[in-house]
Amino acid sequence: MAFSEFHLHPQILKGVKDMGFTRPTPIQAEAIPAVLEGKDLIASAQTGTGKTAAFLLPAFHRLLQEGVGKTRLLVLVPTRELAVQVEEDVRELGAHTGLRSAAIYGGVGMNPQEQALRSGFDIIAATPGRLLDHMNRGYASFHNLKMLVLDEADRMLDMGFLPDIRRILEKMPSKRQTLLFSATMPTEIMTLAYEILHHPVRIEVGRIKPAVGITQAIYPVPRHLKAKLLVHIFREIQMTSALVFTRTKIGADKLINYLRHHNIRAGVIHGDRSQRERQQALENFKKGRCQILVATEIASRGIDVVGISHVINYDVPETSDAYIHRIGRTARAELTGDAFTLVASEDEEFVRIIEKAVGKQLPRVTFPNFDYHELPPHQIGHAPKPEHLYNPTAPPPKAHTPGGGRKMVFSSHRHRRRR
Repeated sequence: MAFSEFHLHPQILKGVKDMGFTRPTPIQAEAIPAVLEGKDLIASAQTGTGKTAAFLLPAFHRLLQEGVGKTRLLVLVPTRELAVQVEEDVRELGAHTGLRSAAIYGGVGMNPQEQALRSGFDIIAATPGRLLDHMNRGYASFHNLKMLVLDEADRMLDMGFLPDIRRILEKMPSKRQTLLFSATMPTEIMTLAYEILHHPVRIEVGRIKPAVGITQAIYPVPRHLKAKLLVHIFREIQMTSALVFTRTKIGADKLINYLRHHNIRAGVIHGDRSQRERQQALENFKKGRCQILVATEIASRGIDVVGISHVINYDVPETSDAYIHRIGRTARAELTGDAFTLVASEDEEFVRIIEKAVGKQLPRVTFPNFDYHELPPHQIGHAPKPEHLYNPTAPPPKAHTPGGGRKMVFSSHRHRRRR
């Protein structure tokens, strides 16, 4: 199937060609016709499958048919990074359309954003909190709005954004097209979604699971040695670029300091960093000026970098959805990549949840030249009995996986560089 079969405006197809897209992804093939027909939509697909273009391309077509005017497309997103990413996608895919766009988010001055809203830019990508700040000042008008998109809808609704979204919806025209796109869509979120949609079309492209191009592995290690093992992995394995997830902002800062102390070029993004710092870190990562980018879960939304060779879960995610979303940052656009998870003994229950979701037991990998029994600094001189030490090469608790799962593998194999 070719993009020309959607009968999109010629200027849109020109932008698609410039981007090098040759055929629509499965989510695009199903979503674009429904959006062109003006239907409300709930769509979910694996991360990295082109959800953004699935709503932008048909939205461009509808806006061009109506001619220029005030703001007619609003895209709500959970993070600053995703707002910037969506706006960049608008500029690239819509380069020949003449449509104007702006990103609205916190952490930067309001004046340029105010000008964009007062001028009635065609497309606005915004985080809810900052958008409400502008709306409360009275100059952000959406009377001409035709389409509303909630991107990363599960996070938007599930992580505290619902009150802000409801306040925004109160000021939107009731006659509009509403689209929800997300990598995951749990049942409880679906209930909320149906409250704001009108007879929506439901699209789900395949079971939400890791892309086939991702090689997954577990790296057992005592918690106090995680940072040391990460440096060891980085030096043993050829990584072109690695995205490392931590659970907390404090943890991210401690890890970045440790990596830099060991002469590893690394950047960090999390909610306490200024927008300028976050953008600079992401830009350095994209251009290869730093090899590792450390990120918290929320701050990672919007990181869309093709060619990430490795995703490393420094802290184990507590849900399978979070795991799948994290590792989906590699092997994007049908490429290949590796996903490693550093697992302490107390993390095993979360590993079992993940293995059940992916349908197999993940191989355990250890290095013969790494000292897994090194004591924490405060315990030196007070060594516990050997049987009390966490042994990363011991068989893990039996995981409950469909079909018996995959036999555990303990190895020190040399990883191949993936192209």
